[in-house]
Amino acid sequence: MGFGGDRMGGRDRRGGGGGGRGSGGRGGSSRGGSRGGGGRDFGGRGSFGGRGEYNSLKGRQLGGRLRKLYWDMTSLEPFKKDFYTPHDNITNRPQHDVEKYMEEKSITIKGERVPPPIMYFEEVNFPDYVMSEIRKQGYDNPTPIQAQGWPIALSGRDMVGIAQTGSGKTLAYVLPAIVHINNQPRLRPRDGPIALILAPTRELAQQIQQVATDFGSSTDVRNTCVFGGAPKGGQARDLERGVEILIATPGRLIDFLEKGTTNLKRCTYLVLDEADRMLDMGFEPQIRKIIEQIRPDRQVLMWSATWPKEVRNLAEEFLHNYIQLNIGSLELAANHNIQQIVDICDEYEKPGKLCNLLSDIAQESENKTIIFAETKRSVDDITRTINRQGWRANGIHGDKSQQDRDQVLQEFRSGRVNILVATDVAARGLGKYCCFQASLQIDSALENGYITTVTSRA
Repeated sequence: MGFGGDRMGGRDRRGGGGGGRGSGGRGGSSRGGSRGGGGRDFGGRGSFGGRGEYNSLKGRQLGGRLRKLYWDMTSLEPFKKDFYTPHDNITNRPQHDVEKYMEEKSITIKGERVPPPIMYFEEVNFPDYVMSEIRKQGYDNPTPIQAQGWPIALSGRDMVGIAQTGSGKTLAYVLPAIVHINNQPRLRPRDGPIALILAPTRELAQQIQQVATDFGSSTDVRNTCVFGGAPKGGQARDLERGVEILIATPGRLIDFLEKGTTNLKRCTYLVLDEADRMLDMGFEPQIRKIIEQIRPDRQVLMWSATWPKEVRNLAEEFLHNYIQLNIGSLELAANHNIQQIVDICDEYEKPGKLCNLLSDIAQESENKTIIFAETKRSVDDITRTINRQGWRANGIHGDKSQQDRDQVLQEFRSGRVNILVATDVAARGLGKYCCFQASLQIDSALENGYITTVTSRA
């Protein structure tokens, strides 16, 4: 089995990433504020709700007090970012074998001096402390994004990685981050992080932090996660004590930068995860403010599920001589490993059809299910309806407290509750924990780039 992978197609053991000792917070930025009211059955516009939660940050003046830094490259302390030595298997492998592997794995690359992919973990020449954790987790072979992404990242190159959610990309950037960190001078008092990972939502940031903790604790690579909607005290204390990896949502990070709680002067490794989603949520001004605080010769890795014009423009502006790595098609499309079932019906029919669907799913040996709805009200109404029918369901949306959200997610991951009803705040990243997904508004699912219609199953 591979490292990462979509739970509904190629199963993921961990959520796809690694590195660091967790020192606080669990993160992400929520998408709140719904529109639409009324409705007969589950609330919102019609039965299942209106236009959906979308707390765009466009127009806000976050970072207004941050001044752009002008860097004197002659006075900056040099740092090393190329740690890659090709394994003998790589240098001796016939070119046609490499081309065959890339074709089988749907790997396409664009750029200059691109190192060939590895095929086995032993070929990447990770340090022993990384390989021991890989063996401990029981993984067999790297996923395609890791096979090609690790040689690029370990070579110190800027890169853009485009792959489906659940492809194992988190480990594709976290493991090189740990190697990068362990080859830099130790943090001094009041130093900021060496590696910064920006993510759009607290849920995604939480998953990144967990994997960072799994793989970084053995080498004392500390991490913390900062996000909005939670008290700042604990997050600030982590930053003041010093962490090598900072996982953050843009708004909360800017708050801490403006207050001088931390700084990015030591940052030499920058990751933008789900860049398309961050731009879609209106984070571009905040991302620009943050990048201005980081030295220009940093290494930048940008990850995205899609490749729209806005993401391309950001890459052209902030990445240097970058390599573009793509797994699969550049076009947004449904995962062909997933059976898609579309049921077009009237609003009043949806509650009954949903209950019939849950009855069918309950007969399966693995029956964890996520149901996506557009509005907070719809989530609450659907959850109540399902529970009244005798199933156990929890709901999650932007109005839930962080403590409630953490508890709901933990119960779903552990299997105590097998049905989760969510707004699209949870649209990416939770699929790996379930076998069935239902989206009750196909137009919204398509618009937000989450191509499950009414039902998806493995």
